[in-house]
Amino acid sequence: MTHVVLLGDSVFDNGAYVAGGADVLTHLRRRAPEGWDATMLAVDGSVVEGVHGQLRRVPGDATHLVVSAGGNDALQTAHILEERAGSTAEVLTRLADVAEQFEAGYGRMLRAAVGVGKPTAVCTVYYPRFPDARAQRLAVTALTVFNDAIIRAAFGAGVPLLDLRLICNEDADYANPIEPSEAGGAKIADAIIRLVNGHHFGNRRTEVFV
Repeated sequence: MTHVVLLGDSVFDNGAYVAGGADVLTHLRRRAPEGWDATMLAVDGSVVEGVHGQLRRVPGDATHLVVSAGGNDALQTAHILEERAGSTAEVLTRLADVAEQFEAGYGRMLRAAVGVGKPTAVCTVYYPRFPDARAQRLAVTALTVFNDAIIRAAFGAGVPLLDLRLICNEDADYANPIEPSEAGGAKIADAIIRLVNGHHFGNRRTEVFV
């Protein structure tokens, strides 16, 4: 039996944002082939560091782990986008400091996830949907350093990658500027099923799924 465990943040644990509709876990259970099971360990509001605690609760019969984390880490550092700076170099230096800290923490988390001994996949951080064009542009630009770290970690560990930037690519995929809607959750669930069915985990080779 295939048993997929979801870890991370509200990209998976989005039940509070779908107004009584189906969350990612419900979509996954409804759409998965017969004989599949799924467990939600992701917690709304979690940062990358919080995944370590979730990993300690992975069921023994789990067959695959899927992690979506990093968006809340990005939100916690969003204030630097509005800070005054004397030069472009100063701005880039601040972003570089944030990127280095995030990459180190994400790498530790991914090593711990792989260390559980179950086939593991990770997700990029999707772009938000801020109504203000300036805020949206700044957020998308800043997220490049976080997604670069996630992609590098995935390739370094040889795990597959769900690129949520390409999966949740319509306004209807969002319940608010930063949370997936019922429609977005359905697309995420379908992508997880494609990944688990289509990736050869034994090859230790990174593939990107959309």
